[in-house]
Amino acid sequence: MILQALYDYYQRKCASADPAERLPAYGLEEKEIPFVLEITADGELVQLRDTRSQDGKKKVGRRYLVPQGVKRANGIAANLLWDNVEYVTGIDTRGKPERVVEQHAAFRARINALPESTQADTGLQAVQAYLDKIDPERLAQEPAFAEAKESNALMSFQLHGEPQLVCQRPTVASAAMAAGEPANDAPTARCLVTGQPAETERLHAAIKGVWGAQTVGANIVSFNLRAFESYGKRDRQGENAPVGKPAAFAYTTALNHLLGKGSRNRFQVGDASTVCWAEQQGEAVSEYDTLLADIFGHHDDPDAGVKAVTTLFDSVQSGRFDGTEGAARYFVLGLAPNAARISVRFFHTMTLAELAPRILQHFEDIRIVHSNSMPSLLTVKRLLQGLCLATKTQPFGDIDRLPPNIGGAVVDAILAGPNAPYPHQLLNLAVVRCRAEQDVSYPRAAAIKASLNRSIRRHPQEKEFQPMLDPDNTNVAYRLGRLFAVLEKIQEEASGGSGKLNSTIRDRYYGAASSSPGTVFPMLLKLKNHHISKLDDRGNRMLYRAFQDHKPDDYIGAVLWGPKMNEIPAHLTLADQGRFALGYYHQRQAFFTKSDKNPSTESTEEKQQ
Repeated sequence: MILQALYDYYQRKCASADPAERLPAYGLEEKEIPFVLEITADGELVQLRDTRSQDGKKKVGRRYLVPQGVKRANGIAANLLWDNVEYVTGIDTRGKPERVVEQHAAFRARINALPESTQADTGLQAVQAYLDKIDPERLAQEPAFAEAKESNALMSFQLHGEPQLVCQRPTVASAAMAAGEPANDAPTARCLVTGQPAETERLHAAIKGVWGAQTVGANIVSFNLRAFESYGKRDRQGENAPVGKPAAFAYTTALNHLLGKGSRNRFQVGDASTVCWAEQQGEAVSEYDTLLADIFGHHDDPDAGVKAVTTLFDSVQSGRFDGTEGAARYFVLGLAPNAARISVRFFHTMTLAELAPRILQHFEDIRIVHSNSMPSLLTVKRLLQGLCLATKTQPFGDIDRLPPNIGGAVVDAILAGPNAPYPHQLLNLAVVRCRAEQDVSYPRAAAIKASLNRSIRRHPQEKEFQPMLDPDNTNVAYRLGRLFAVLEKIQEEASGGSGKLNSTIRDRYYGAASSSPGTVFPMLLKLKNHHISKLDDRGNRMLYRAFQDHKPDDYIGAVLWGPKMNEIPAHLTLADQGRFALGYYHQRQAFFTKSDKNPSTESTEEKQQ
């Protein structure tokens, strides 16, 4: 299914009316060529041209459409009219002169193998003339050669005065594409992608751009050990899962394009390199081609995700997905490195009409009250950063400290549906970080609320948590969290306001109160009487007085009554510690929320006014 979807995407891009969007034809590929040997028609070197431009801290070579490269490990195999310095020039760069001689010979043999009609090409004859009389001393005089030699960089040929490379000349390019056609005696099998008889690809092209994988690329389809082979198909490993050469070229080209640098179809969450694309071509569907990358990706524009979610919400509300547009399928593929191979972390296929509600449900799950200075929507990365300790280089949280698979697991849960649970690690990490830093931040509270609500949705034994304070929520752990926030507020008011104390009861007792409330709260409830006595006016003292006569007309009473909390539990489970944190966060936010309906949502400052 995955290869089929990528194959269809390749066909879609090749049929695009915009030439800039088309992917390379069969037998060709886009390659970064940092250096170009510019030669005359009689094979004289004009210059070694450096095609690189500055991209951040490093230089990046210009990308050219060249004959598809060969796959090689330790063996010797040359590319057609482009390769590294050793293959092209025969100059040793790594102290292996005997091997370099063989490499250069293979490079020339690849050129000589072209058909006679191609050999008559002016550009090809110029290359042959240059190789016949190549002068290493002359080449060493070029300013760019020292750097090219040091890195054994890729290079190709270009006729002086022509804009294209020699390998891009029509006759040469046609020969390169024809080289991919099956030989008369080549073994064929029914392709698992197209269903048509085709020559089986023995070694599939490497997939590049997967974070954490080998820089030379890795494979989705490969067989190199007896345990992976069957029916004696050992010499031609690809026959164990027969994929025709055209189909193999198509899916690898499509996937490398989606994963390419600067692609708007990819985003990175943890170790999961994720790509997304729509099935159909057309303006109506193509605008959603990069939907998930816009929402979950990390962009320079902080409002990009907000705009994408808003557009999606408007589309759902307007009924835009009710027709044929909503029936268009959408694909999401998550990949992770595994030595020389790539593992499929997840693969989702669904219609746009199915995808949109799942994304919106995720943002509804993590929606929670917050200050105006914080972003209205949390990307997955920002959500996960909040579960980590902040550093100087990563002030929102060092995401590199997270387990690498959690990001992909979160995205997988989002796409699986509104009742799919978030990974257990999400709640665990949020609770642990709240206890470790005595700080229930916006992202942590959002993660806790989302995790708890998804669990409640699967097992509806209690009401779901709201984005803001819910005075009617009777859960004991939630109410204890609210009570802890009230007790902290009493202490702050008694000291003259927030920020006057070096440390509050939160700094000293949050961890113990959230895990072992039966031990801590009796002491804190006694301590609050001392703090209440220090309040500067009777109104404030009444606001925080201990409950009497079962009347919830003060902060403490509003928390403890309704129904009566008969007993403070000795210990709280991990889930209840999350409820405690959520109650604390909601109550703290409510102190700064304007309301006059309930003492539990009215700030002290507003009551004094």
